[in-house]
Amino acid sequence: MISRKVDLKKLDVSRRGHASTYSTRYFEESVPRYEIPEQGMPANAAYQLVHDELNLDGNPALNLSSFVTTWMEPEADKLITENLGKNFIDHFQYPQAEVIQKRVVNMLARLFNAPEDEAAFAGAATVGSSEAIMLGLLAHKWTWKGRRQAEGKPYDKPNVVFGADVHVCWDKFAKYFDVDARVIPMEADRFTISAEAVAERVDENTICVGAVLGTTFTGEADPVKEISELLEEVKKKKGWDIPIHVDVASAGFITPFVEPELEWDFRLPRVRSVNVSGHKYGLVYPGVGWLVFRDVADLPEELIFYVNYLGDEMPTYTLNFSRGSAMILAQYYNLLRLGRAGYTRIANNLLGNARYLAQRLADSGKFDVLNAANRLPIVTVALKGAAGYTVFDLSHKLRERGWILPAYTLPPNAEDIAIMRVVVKENFSRDMADLLFDDIMNATQVLDGTKAERLEPQRSARRGHYVN
Repeated sequence: MISRKVDLKKLDVSRRGHASTYSTRYFEESVPRYEIPEQGMPANAAYQLVHDELNLDGNPALNLSSFVTTWMEPEADKLITENLGKNFIDHFQYPQAEVIQKRVVNMLARLFNAPEDEAAFAGAATVGSSEAIMLGLLAHKWTWKGRRQAEGKPYDKPNVVFGADVHVCWDKFAKYFDVDARVIPMEADRFTISAEAVAERVDENTICVGAVLGTTFTGEADPVKEISELLEEVKKKKGWDIPIHVDVASAGFITPFVEPELEWDFRLPRVRSVNVSGHKYGLVYPGVGWLVFRDVADLPEELIFYVNYLGDEMPTYTLNFSRGSAMILAQYYNLLRLGRAGYTRIANNLLGNARYLAQRLADSGKFDVLNAANRLPIVTVALKGAAGYTVFDLSHKLRERGWILPAYTLPPNAEDIAIMRVVVKENFSRDMADLLFDDIMNATQVLDGTKAERLEPQRSARRGHYVN
C-alpha cells in the first residue's frame, strides 16, 4: 500500500484525532493521526490506544485467505521475544544466529534432495519468498550473462518464462531487473503451465523457467518433471543451458513429507534453485523465507558483497541489509521440535481437514470444486450454475461472521471464472470445518432469498443436535 500525504489544513479539528476510551485516565486532548504529537503519553495509554484500534482488524484464527502462520507454541513465542533485538546481519556480534542459518539451509537442501556428490550447495535466509525468488532469478540472470559474454554473444535481451499462476513477485522481478517476462496464460480448462507451452517460449536468451508447487490462484502444481525433461532435450539439441527455479513457497514444507516420491526438486537436473516460505507451512510467523541453490556455482561470486564495518568481514547476498534474527531462530526451533515425523503428521492432518471440507462443499450441490486439496491443503470453488449472487457476495456475507475468505477472478485467459479459496492451516480443526460449512450454507440461503437475514440454528444430521 502506498501512503499519500494528508493535507492537515483541510481536516477539521474533530477529524484530526480521536480520544481514547480511556482518555479520562491518561490524557485530555485528542491524539493526532497525521503528525507527531508535541508531547508523549504514558506507555500504558499508548499501548491501549493502538491495541484498541487494532480490534478493527480481522481475527487471524478465522483468516482463511492468507497462507501465513498465525500461531506458534509458547516456547517459540518466548524464543522470539528473547531475540527480537538481534540484528541478523551483524554476524560479529551475533555469530550463533548466522551459524543456525547455515544449519537450516543444510537441512532444507537435504530435504529437497540436493546431490551430496556435487560441490557444496548454497543458500540464505530471506524476509520471505518474494525476496528469495528475486535473488534466485537474479543469480540465473548473471549466470546467463556471464555465459553469453564468454561466448561473445549479446546479452541485452534476457527473458524469463513462467505462468500466469505465479505470485506477483515474479512480475516485479521482470520489471525491476529489466527482464522480458514471457507469461504463459491460463485457459478455462487449465490453470497451470505445461511443458509444451514452455517449449514455445524459451530461446537462447531465456535465463530461467519458473515452475510452481502451490500456485497462487488455485493451489495446484506445475509439471516440474516434464519441464525438466523438456529442457534436457533442449540442451542436447540446441545447447541452451536453461535452469528451472521452483517456487515451493507453499508446498516446500508439505510435499516432501506427504509425497516424498514426487520428483520436483534437486533430483531433477534442470532444477538449480528453490525457494520456500518458512512463514507459511514452515509454521513460523512472518517473515522468513529460504533460498537454496543446488550448487554454490549457481550463485555468481559477483553478486556477493563483503562488508567489514560491523566488526568483521562477512559476505551478504540480500536485497535488504538489516533484519531480525528471531524468525530464523524460530524456524530452527520448529525443525528441532517437530522433526520429519512432526511435519508429516501436521501436513497429513491439514490435508485431511481440507479434503473433508472440499467434500462437504461438493456434496452441497452449490459449488464446483476446482481443487479439493489434491496436493496442498487448499480448497478452491466456483459457484455452480446461475446462483443469482457471486462468490464476492458470498465472501462479504461470510465476513459478517468473522470468516475471511478471498474471492477473485482468474488471470487471462480464464478471467471469466470467479472463485473462492480456503487455505487450511494448523489451527483449522475438523470442528471449524463444520462451523465454516454451516455458515457458508446459511450465507447462500440468505443470498438466494430462501432464508431470513438473521442467522438461525441449523440442525446437523450428522450430529443429531443443533449447532450454530
